[in-house]
Amino acid sequence: MKNSLLLLSIFFMLANQNLFSQAIIIDHNCAKLEPITETAINQAKQTLHIAYGHTSHGSQLITGMSALIGQTNLNGYKGDIYNWNEGGTDGTLDIDDYFASGDLGHNGDTTWAHNTGPYLNNSANSDVNVVIWSWCGGVSDNTEAGIQTYLDKMNELEQQYPNIKFVYMTGHSDIGADAVLKANNQQIRDYCIANNKILYDFYDIERYNPDGTFFEFTNDNCDYYDAAGGNLLGNWASEWQNSHTEGVNWYNCSPAHTQALNGNLKAYAAWWLWCRLAGWEGTEVENIGKETSVNIYPNPVKNRLILKSKDVVLKTEIIDITGKIVKIQNIFDDKNEIDVSELNPGIYFLKIYARKMQNILRFIKD
Repeated sequence: MKNSLLLLSIFFMLANQNLFSQAIIIDHNCAKLEPITETAINQAKQTLHIAYGHTSHGSQLITGMSALIGQTNLNGYKGDIYNWNEGGTDGTLDIDDYFASGDLGHNGDTTWAHNTGPYLNNSANSDVNVVIWSWCGGVSDNTEAGIQTYLDKMNELEQQYPNIKFVYMTGHSDIGADAVLKANNQQIRDYCIANNKILYDFYDIERYNPDGTFFEFTNDNCDYYDAAGGNLLGNWASEWQNSHTEGVNWYNCSPAHTQALNGNLKAYAAWWLWCRLAGWEGTEVENIGKETSVNIYPNPVKNRLILKSKDVVLKTEIIDITGKIVKIQNIFDDKNEIDVSELNPGIYFLKIYARKMQNILRFIKD
């Protein structure tokens, strides 16, 4: 019993030291008003000071957020609390919109990074604690090296300004550059998951309608096709709007390059992001140790640990009782096996990152 209490104390000590931090991935699963609470929204408004750099495609978030204000009959609406302005006056969310000119640019462009530093060094912006830049068409014509330059520059800014949360982004749909776009977006996504970054997955959000129907080949207007370079099949946003009630299931707005519903989803996901950054956990993260969502066996284990999960496992970390990460695994096959043969005998924690949840489980290595 004494050893059990000691282990439990170590576990909570490590958790409180934030050794179990994880990536924040804002994707289509977050593009909804429910279950974001009024408390979470108010906490975001009280604590966040956001600098947002973008051009036309990035403005979809702002257009959707602005038009969301006053939609009192909308399903999931929590009251007239979705207000924002530049400065955060009158209890609103503070967003310095267009805080610097341009966007994330094209292949290897680092102008955006050079503009960020002077802005943050200006004493007038000392309260800024979130920085987010968006792409326009830059992901579609980028190279792997160019995307890596973007990731490296973001990491440099994070090291230089450790008290500021930097939000990564993927690029918008582009059927004309489908393969390149998908590869580059996946490079960004993989990096964020592997390195516990914050990602607003712009591309993922605009490939699902609110019912969760996925569209493989799309453009920024929400048109969908049977293949890249193939036949136009329809427009998923306008089709959904036409079969649902305006003002109740969706609201009218005019986001650049796209349909109203896409602007709605970008706004919902933006509020989900703000609330997560202000401390709300969101229901996409299960309670730590909830055995109904994921299990491991055998336990104790000699060589191979097997995961049984209802969700797709993206990454696992094995952490010893001192809090040190001793093994990371990013890719899983259908067997969901982890080779632990190289670990010394002892007690470990397995941190599991899945698509819709996080879990931490204890296991013993024989």
